[in-house]
Amino acid sequence: MVLLVLSACGTKEAKDEASTPPSIAATPAETKAPEATPIATVVPTVLTVKDALGNEVKIPANPQRIIASYLEDPLVALGVKPVAQWSVPNGIQDYLQKDLAGIPNISYDLPFEAVTSFNPDLLIIASNSEVKDGKYEQYNKIAPTYVLGDDINKDWRQALLKIGEILNKSADAQKALDTYEAKAKEAKEKLTQSIGTQSAAAIWLVQKNFYIVSENLSSGSVLYKDMGLAAPDVVKEVSKTGTGNWLPISMEKLADMNVDHLFLINSDKETGSEALKDAVWKNIPAVKNGHVYEFDSKHSWLYGGVIANSQVIDDVLTSLVK
Repeated sequence: MVLLVLSACGTKEAKDEASTPPSIAATPAETKAPEATPIATVVPTVLTVKDALGNEVKIPANPQRIIASYLEDPLVALGVKPVAQWSVPNGIQDYLQKDLAGIPNISYDLPFEAVTSFNPDLLIIASNSEVKDGKYEQYNKIAPTYVLGDDINKDWRQALLKIGEILNKSADAQKALDTYEAKAKEAKEKLTQSIGTQSAAAIWLVQKNFYIVSENLSSGSVLYKDMGLAAPDVVKEVSKTGTGNWLPISMEKLADMNVDHLFLINSDKETGSEALKDAVWKNIPAVKNGHVYEFDSKHSWLYGGVIANSQVIDDVLTSLVK
């Protein structure tokens, strides 16, 4: 992206002979031609790019009022504060609040009136479904709208680099990614030295129901791909048929899971965590062996992105490396 550059040298006015006293008027041989006026050079103030849906989007040179709902993680990593942040009725992305404190909330489904009220100069939309049924045209009337698309959105690395590209911060995006990769590599080495090739799984308890993280998405990709922990057979099995980041799993299925360590994200803490009092839960080997590491929903385990995943690495190392 290029910034607006407007350069124009001042022009020197030629003397008006008519106003010069006759006694000192210049002779024809002495008359100098007026200097030519330089042509002002204007560099475009926008970058025109195609998004994942083929829309031509004019990205402002230096957008100041961005809405990128549920993409705040890469924005913060790039040093960008949005004008509004993603929210659901039960909360916001608490793990980002060190950087987003005071930023107003906007509903996850981006109502048109709410979006308009923030007077954005750029919208970045994560997935295709968010702009179907004519929604893209409506958003694009409010501000230039760029859709990452499902393929890029499901890969946080690609999303980070693409957002860096459209915001003219590619170098910052690559630096953030390189820092993460180095951290993950070091963490993997520490885990190997500490516990060898032991297995682990992340489970989420919410409204008395259990969900298990996908092998390939969210914090699952951090555990298994980035940190090299072994995925239990149950995780592999469920991940083959499920499409979400977190997949429903029964207590009985959990009890049959042969796993060394469990990371429990407990969203039922305030209501008593009744499911954890069940005898089946208490007889799970990892539970009996004291290898359950509990975190509340304010931690980054339920999310994805360079910041979220970096915090997951910290949690795993604190739990497993003694």
